[in-house]
Amino acid sequence: MYILGLWDGHDAGAALLEDDKVVFASNEERYTKRKLEIKFPHNSIIAALSYADIKPADVEVVAFPTVEFAKTLSRVFPYQQEAYYKFRRRKMLKPRNETMMHYLKYTMTSVGVLPSFAEISKAVVSGHLKNMGFDSFKLHAVDHHASHAATAAFTSGFDRALVITLDGLGDGLCGSISTLEKGKLERKKAISARHSIGVFYEQVTNIVGMRELEDEGKVMAMACYSYPFPFEDNRFKDFFSVKGTDITARYSPIKQYDMLSRMAWSMPREQVAYMAQQLLEHVLTEFVGNAIDEYGIGNVAMAGGLFSNVKANMQVRNLSALKKWYIFPHMGDGGTAMGAAMRVNYQLNGISKYSFPNAYLGDSFTGDYIESALKKEKGIRYEEEKDKGGHAADLIGRDDYVFWFQGRMEFGPRALGNRSILAKADSESVKDKLNLYVKQREWYQPFCPSMLESEAKRLFDQVKGTDRFMTMAYKVKDGKRDVMKSVMHTDNTARPQMVGDENKNYRKLLESVRKKMGHGVVLNTSFNIHGMPIVMSPEDALLTMKKTKTKHMFIGNFYVENRGA
Repeated sequence: MYILGLWDGHDAGAALLEDDKVVFASNEERYTKRKLEIKFPHNSIIAALSYADIKPADVEVVAFPTVEFAKTLSRVFPYQQEAYYKFRRRKMLKPRNETMMHYLKYTMTSVGVLPSFAEISKAVVSGHLKNMGFDSFKLHAVDHHASHAATAAFTSGFDRALVITLDGLGDGLCGSISTLEKGKLERKKAISARHSIGVFYEQVTNIVGMRELEDEGKVMAMACYSYPFPFEDNRFKDFFSVKGTDITARYSPIKQYDMLSRMAWSMPREQVAYMAQQLLEHVLTEFVGNAIDEYGIGNVAMAGGLFSNVKANMQVRNLSALKKWYIFPHMGDGGTAMGAAMRVNYQLNGISKYSFPNAYLGDSFTGDYIESALKKEKGIRYEEEKDKGGHAADLIGRDDYVFWFQGRMEFGPRALGNRSILAKADSESVKDKLNLYVKQREWYQPFCPSMLESEAKRLFDQVKGTDRFMTMAYKVKDGKRDVMKSVMHTDNTARPQMVGDENKNYRKLLESVRKKMGHGVVLNTSFNIHGMPIVMSPEDALLTMKKTKTKHMFIGNFYVENRGA
């Protein structure tokens, strides 16, 4: 049975399951070139069918998440969603009624699910699918947090676990607690969207002058540049309280936004970011710790946008009661297409476990296709490369950087060694070059390392488990900070990818780096210009190479040199 999952909202995308296998997953932004695309995922669906070599008629079941009032309304009136997309991404002049627009959003999203709205959403989604040639399918609407929970539970590898979801909001909730035991996933707790600390963090992101639902990671990074102070002195500390597994917001979202705006007006941005991050870490650790105590289960699987905050995740990882942890790599809404499909597969067929050794689930390109694209490009020289890992390691060792395009595209927000830009982990000069001329990012955002799995305990303190997906921050050991200068934040933390046998090409490169430089670790950042999606195709890669005047690229089995660089 083929089950197609789709999501047609923030970070739209599609995923395809065949029985108990994940066949394909990707997000619409990679095709439209609009970051965090919000339109119906036509391109992602076509890519999924093409990869599986099937037709719409072969898909028996389609699933999608989220039928709340606000999302259903945006399906019926898509121009409203487009207007909000431009407003949120600041692709327009600041509206004079900006505050009222925020108030309207918080009012609409707090409504939750209304009677008949699931059927209205299903009718709109069904219409899109029929226009694409789907004609004999059963369509299922899935609860938003049930979708998040399915991704975490069913790909975790745990037989028994707590499953925790936390995000801004979806279908009237901001979080849930479930248990996974003997293949049965059962929700135990739901947290109303009224008490969303995800919305709080989103509001802070907007108030400090950044894009909500996009720049929360920048707030996390900026927080490290405030002077520290104890939680008792945090002026935001009373905004939320945790009692047992209840999270309670003191104020409504509208009043909270008003108070945050007024309080932040008299404080440096770094201090506002610090207080928001400190409060988030306090709430998250209290909540997860209490959940472990209440249910007596030490293995925890997590999903939802709040778990993209790697500093808060680090505090959770260090809880003494936590035994094993897992965070789904596409933890935000962009992962809910897969979650909806998995939830329905569980309901129809009882499938509650998937092999999930890696996140390389997107498009791939043959050597012939790549060479055809190279032949069309002027101003480059290319040749077949038998030892691309060794050659790339040589260039990296000379304080240069390389573009690295291999195999299937990663699913999720992180570049994991198939669509990556790579450089030395101990070179501040190459870090500055990447920041200023290639990535064009804010100076306070750190880069991240990829390393051989065997290097993790040599370089970091308190390594618990293996992180293949860059979902946690770790403290760099005192004696290893010179090795990690270009991938370490000002608080001596880093967000690593620990590479095992799941990516042989990338592993060989890291092994070559270790032979030449003593440590199997590189700076790894996503293959894109800041504000643009990660590249998808060889054509995207070549265009980015030209725009950034980058000299070296390894694409498939070819080494490419830009003569204009």
